[in-house]
Amino acid sequence: MSSANPNLQNIPIRTELGREIRAAFTVEPGHVLLAADYSQIELRLLAHFSQDPLLVEAYRRGDDIHTLTASQVFGVPPLLVTPEHRRQAKVVNFGIVYGLSAFGLSQQLGIDPSEARHFIHAYFEKYKGVRAFIDKTLEDARREQKVRTMFGRVRPIPDINSKNANLRGFAERTAVNTPLQGTAADLIKMAMIRIDAALREQGRGSTMTLQVHDELVFEIPEAEIDAVKRLVREQMENVHPLTVPLLVEVGVGANWRDLE
Repeated sequence: MSSANPNLQNIPIRTELGREIRAAFTVEPGHVLLAADYSQIELRLLAHFSQDPLLVEAYRRGDDIHTLTASQVFGVPPLLVTPEHRRQAKVVNFGIVYGLSAFGLSQQLGIDPSEARHFIHAYFEKYKGVRAFIDKTLEDARREQKVRTMFGRVRPIPDINSKNANLRGFAERTAVNTPLQGTAADLIKMAMIRIDAALREQGRGSTMTLQVHDELVFEIPEAEIDAVKRLVREQMENVHPLTVPLLVEVGVGANWRDLE
């Protein structure tokens, strides 16, 4: 499912103007919008692919992964992790997924590159399984010049052995990110197919209207709220067995901004 003029995946949410724009997307009388969003799916897939014991156990326990990383990287107990620690740890967590360099991390956090290098080093010291996963992924990509998602979808990485450092660096980041982001895309598409089939089978008046990255948006009659919430959550969270649980956050509201 895609859109253009506007591309609805690009409607912002983090700015006040973006939130006002989202409020313009409304529903027919007697209906509501339901949005179901995978929580940290790429980090959960990182735990699955890497089998890192710290990450796997944290997600199985339902721990806050950014607080855990802050605790590990800054060497403080979880209860003493400050909001600033957690913010920095969140950037590090997602930065690892996207192959962020020490310079890129320093730019995002507003710190010295040497301090950013220390953060990344401390991360890999604690999450050795992640380091091993990245190293093996790059080793395989250099040999095969391609990577695969969990379901066998192939992405060629022709520049992985390039002598041009910029091309090679981008290829390395793509090689590490593709199994995670590509598998997340596979999973949500599988969930979309199953949800659509279930809605038809049950004769629901609800319709799937949009996919935005890790989020599905539905327009549903008010009478179907509880049933469709259950259906969507069940299908998305159980789309495929993983080492760690998938978690879906569901919001319902009269427009795309005001979802509770």
